[in-house]
Amino acid sequence: MLDLKGKKVLVTGADGFIGSHLVERLLEEGCTVKAFVCYNSFNSWGWLDTLPKEKLSQVEIFAGDVRDPNGVRTAVKGCDVVFHLAALIAIPYSYHSPDSYVDTNVKGTLNILQASRDCNVEKILVTSTSEVYGTALYVPIDEKHPKQGQSPYSASKIGADAMADSFYRSFNLPVTIVRPFNTYGPRQSARAVIPTIITQLLAGKTEIKLGALHPTRDLLFVKDTANGFVAIAKSGKTSGQEINIATEQEISILGLAQSLINEINPKATIISDDIRLRPEKSEVERLLGSAGKIKALTDWKPEYDLTQGLKLTVDWFREPVNSKNYKADIYNV
Repeated sequence: MLDLKGKKVLVTGADGFIGSHLVERLLEEGCTVKAFVCYNSFNSWGWLDTLPKEKLSQVEIFAGDVRDPNGVRTAVKGCDVVFHLAALIAIPYSYHSPDSYVDTNVKGTLNILQASRDCNVEKILVTSTSEVYGTALYVPIDEKHPKQGQSPYSASKIGADAMADSFYRSFNLPVTIVRPFNTYGPRQSARAVIPTIITQLLAGKTEIKLGALHPTRDLLFVKDTANGFVAIAKSGKTSGQEINIATEQEISILGLAQSLINEINPKATIISDDIRLRPEKSEVERLLGSAGKIKALTDWKPEYDLTQGLKLTVDWFREPVNSKNYKADIYNV
């Protein structure tokens, strides 16, 4: 059992959706948090900029690029635990810019692993994705399910996972591969399906443009995801493991969209927009995860069902200060 209280922890991708929620959760845990954000000329810290000042004042900001091993080593130095979330994640963007996914997701993970090894980090959590499984060959999908690279994004994450596993096997590095299923909630990017639906509805649109409607997903509220990371970090049984975070429930995109339409504007209808469709062999048709392993190794269990999570998400998007920068009129790649 690892007590996180008082530990110095690094969160890469801290400026992003899940990363910013994890930073808040680690502050609650009593950690000293260093937030690795993507360097940019605007000095934007992403979603961290929206945190209350009293929280943000407790966070050390490190602006860098995970693709650069020198900056990564500087960031990791002196840290006890590393949560590696920084990644490129949009699937459509990976179709036309796959090199950037290899550079960020594979090489970036290698940089984190090497720096963590050099700096004798106590525990490293590398973030994977349920997309590495591809379309379910059986359900529920456990960690033994074959990997299927159905997009360049998925392939890059499979490569990153393999690199992490190799460092555990080769150097006994205390690394765990954390594999959340489809996380949603406040602050999620507009390229994801739930913000896509909600922002169109709240903008008053009566025809909601979506891609494929039949695929199913296992939807995990972001606070449950953050709790999963913390539980895995604290457990003494998780090094060298691949661990799903899943609800063991599934819903189709059509069912999801209809429930949000019923909540926000029952008069709206759904239309399929060809530009939003994945190539046929690239579409992941079904994701339904097993949470057996995380429940066996930790005390984690989901605290939010889909109804609760969607209500909290819609309520967040209803606040103009939160939704003002979302572009509901375009297809966000």
